[in-house]
Amino acid sequence: MQVWPGEAYPLGATYDGAGTNFAVFTEAADRVELCLLHDDGSETAVELRESDAFVRHAYLPGVMPGQRYGFRMHGPYEPARGQRCNSAKLLLDPYAKAISGSVRWGEEVYGYHFDAPERRNDLDSAPHTMTSVVVNPYFDWGDDRRPRTEYHHTVIYEAHVKGLTMRHPGLPEELRGTYAALAHPAIIEHLTELGVTALELMPVHQFVNDHRLVDMGLNNYWGYNTIGFFAPHNAYASWGDRGQQVLEFKSAVRALHEAGIEVILDVVYNHTAEGNHLGPTLSFRGIDNQSYYRLTDDPRYYMDTTGTGNSLLMRSPHVLQMIMDSLRYWVLEMHVDGFRFDLAATLARQFHEVDRLSSFFDLVQQDPVVSQVKLIAEPWDVGEGGYQVGNFPPLWTEWNGKYRDTVRDVWRGEPRAVGEFASRLTGSSDLYQDDGRRPLASINFVTCHDGFTLHDLVSYNNKHNQANGEDNRDGESHNRSWNCGAEGATEDPGVLELRARQMRNFLATLMLSQGVPMISHGDEFGRTQQGNNNAYCQDSELAWVQWPEEGSELLDFTRALVWLRKEHPVFRRRRFFHGRPVEGTHDELSDIAWFTPEGKEMAPRDWDRAQASALSVFLNGNAISEPGSRGERITDDSFLLMFNASAKPMEFVVPVDHGRQWQVVVDTGNPQAPAPGAGPKVQAGARLKLVDRSMTVLQRPT
Repeated sequence: MQVWPGEAYPLGATYDGAGTNFAVFTEAADRVELCLLHDDGSETAVELRESDAFVRHAYLPGVMPGQRYGFRMHGPYEPARGQRCNSAKLLLDPYAKAISGSVRWGEEVYGYHFDAPERRNDLDSAPHTMTSVVVNPYFDWGDDRRPRTEYHHTVIYEAHVKGLTMRHPGLPEELRGTYAALAHPAIIEHLTELGVTALELMPVHQFVNDHRLVDMGLNNYWGYNTIGFFAPHNAYASWGDRGQQVLEFKSAVRALHEAGIEVILDVVYNHTAEGNHLGPTLSFRGIDNQSYYRLTDDPRYYMDTTGTGNSLLMRSPHVLQMIMDSLRYWVLEMHVDGFRFDLAATLARQFHEVDRLSSFFDLVQQDPVVSQVKLIAEPWDVGEGGYQVGNFPPLWTEWNGKYRDTVRDVWRGEPRAVGEFASRLTGSSDLYQDDGRRPLASINFVTCHDGFTLHDLVSYNNKHNQANGEDNRDGESHNRSWNCGAEGATEDPGVLELRARQMRNFLATLMLSQGVPMISHGDEFGRTQQGNNNAYCQDSELAWVQWPEEGSELLDFTRALVWLRKEHPVFRRRRFFHGRPVEGTHDELSDIAWFTPEGKEMAPRDWDRAQASALSVFLNGNAISEPGSRGERITDDSFLLMFNASAKPMEFVVPVDHGRQWQVVVDTGNPQAPAPGAGPKVQAGARLKLVDRSMTVLQRPT
């Protein structure tokens, strides 16, 4: 076999049409072997003798796409000093664009012996581990164009590739659970009819099913256990894992873009699947443990701010380079439109505390590619000081956990200050305004993959995670949920009616709040996980979306809400409300006004005393301060939102000075979504009776 010197950059395996360049960073190894793997189980080892700045490299003519490979690192194995090289372990390329196979769990993939953890394990891991794959980078994107949907037009739909598609009756059996299913007209039609503009996919980076879960007969269903930051997860490919997964993913992105839907990836750059000091040796640990991982003062052990056993070393230039290279790859080569960063507070931990000015954010800010896509933070981790909602840099948006908590509390009847609810409803200015961000920095959600579904939020007081095999100890215990009078399944018509109304309340509040709404897959028609609020290991009917066989009243209601939001810019303002008339609009009314149920504008004493259980808010469509994209003035109809979160029916008076005639466009007390223009007319000063725990929205033409 010919071996040419090759190049130190780009890292990974790069096919150019005639052969492949291989490059891998390691400061720990004394000698590096590239192993080409053959289908008969044999391998050809090539020593990488060329080294530039700790990058070993070589070019192999004739090595084609589909070739499986791995690395063996020869060097010190001294865990007490943080060194874990072991040439018996075949290692994945950190820059692999595709990964083949899965881990066959056994002592072979560990660097130590189970009965003697202090003793090095020299069993060969090659027959038991995953392998890297050379991929063909060429793909016909045609006239693919990114939708580039602005945040104020964005509606996010969080979904799991397999969970969304496994039980859809309109999909062929062989495509269910795959990237190809996402591109199928049945899925795209559902998303477009719902009004979704962005599909946020739960992890599709190559991940590993944990040894513990496999032994229990379970799987890491959610996928927050990454081992390959450049490779699409191979189990979601319908027709092969020797690079076919790359083509299939690209085809799905192209189809979604054609429908005007952006693709956002949920990415896990805070840790890897190698776990703690007793975890397997699959890639990073064996390549350069000290460069990739944050170690404790005793370098045998790993610092863990993620709850998974390890954390990546965010002050390492090689880790930062890998993350930025990965992000750019997914944008430039895979055409994705943005990222949601799991446990993003960990990315800000250069040392121990969360540092808003950490190197990672500096790199993102100045990067000409990554800085131009959607960047969404999950603004917390499990380390000390890890709850950082409202504290990310101006370029970022955030999952607003305070919005979720406040809205849940209000509708379940917990005392919440009216001021806090008002802030969440209007874009959370208390969190984002002081650093120059706008309402669109708030990604609003009531439910997501982590926790109860919307149906279960109104059906269970307690989690029911027995199927996870941890005696119901896992998962969040404080869910701010309310079962409406019966725990779980019931045939009580009163309870079922109240639950349906509560789901409509949550959806209406979400869609009519300032900020960016996010729906969790299946919530639009009330899917259930039977009270399991931590279905991370449930790759089964329990977690898959069960599509309704016939039409769904809740689905119709959700669609109507999404389209109401899309049609009216007053619900998706780009600037915060001023609380006063807007200059130049010739409108004496304030851009927003708050009222008691009696129709009186709220005075300071009302704000001090009132709870967020009964109030109205006027949104003035004639006082939108921000101009359109060409400098034109934006005007809209005005709306009056009435909230009765109390346990009793209540009369609300329509204010007399903010419009003479109104029309009901939303009534969560009615399961039927009103047809446009068909709602009852209401005069100023009229009294409307809202049933307990319901919301009514009135519209007044400009």
